[in-house]
Amino acid sequence: MPVLVTGAAGFIGSHVCHHLLSRGEAVVGVDNMNDYYDLALKEGRLARLTPHKGFSFHQLDIAEPGALVDALAGQGIVKVVHLAAQAGVRHSLDNPRLYVRSNVMGHLEVLEFCRAAPGFEHLVYASSSSVYGGNRKVPFAETDQVDRPVSLYAATKKSDELMSHTYAHLFGLPQTGLRFFTVYGPWGRPDMAYWIFTQAMLEGKPIRVFNDGEMWRDFTYIDDVVRAIVAVLDKPPAEAPPCRIYNVGNNRPERLDDFIATLERLLGVTAIRNSEPMQTSDVEQTYADMTALERDFGFRPSVSIEDGLKTFVDWYRSEWMARSAGR
Repeated sequence: MPVLVTGAAGFIGSHVCHHLLSRGEAVVGVDNMNDYYDLALKEGRLARLTPHKGFSFHQLDIAEPGALVDALAGQGIVKVVHLAAQAGVRHSLDNPRLYVRSNVMGHLEVLEFCRAAPGFEHLVYASSSSVYGGNRKVPFAETDQVDRPVSLYAATKKSDELMSHTYAHLFGLPQTGLRFFTVYGPWGRPDMAYWIFTQAMLEGKPIRVFNDGEMWRDFTYIDDVVRAIVAVLDKPPAEAPPCRIYNVGNNRPERLDDFIATLERLLGVTAIRNSEPMQTSDVEQTYADMTALERDFGFRPSVSIEDGLKTFVDWYRSEWMARSAGR
């Protein structure tokens, strides 16, 4: 039976599809292919998946009522990895309705699809470290209070967690939510700091450095994230209600200033820095407590920031810059 992956043309979604296909799974991917960032990137990710005979793709908007059921009826889907969402904390300041539609209504439609699927086994869905808001206690643990978000994006992700718990309680729908911490790597998102900095530094342009570089992020390499998703997918919760939440991070925050210095070494370029105050939608630090995921799945992140950024920089120079030049 195929695994449904929403957001299949996205950063994390495309990597998850690739991993599942490589181990012999059939995968049904859906994505609305919106233009939040360069569509060529999404098309390039899909191009890596379409040669696999076990992969099929549907372009659709999951927030459209009944769209998933109409497109996928009769395919026997009993496992779903739900990664489709409108990403970007700062973008949510200007487009709040888009975030509620994509992230809240879209999540509801996925829940309804799963509830209607005969013999359904497990929904794994993307939450975010942003739900911890301005939490001062570190590292962030799943048992911490998360009722004071500092962005609408964070509020939509917390809403998803609440809805999932409700569906697990009312209908026994097995679910696991994963709070991702600053995922990075090849085929990533061009609105993220590592990509923005790399592009600007190679083009000799200045980078915006908030809070004088005194910000800390738990950067998590994409391969570690995929390993965590697949490990969780293979082990649905058995407790009542069948609903769990885990952090997925590197458990080692990096200071923004040190992060930039690492990029400078890898690129052989000195960054031109423009200092700016921290934005109201940002938080000073993210730091994942990974105790629960290690306890229940034996999972530990394995990729250092130096190795992960080197892989991204090599990909960016050898593949993305060549693709961009050819357009």
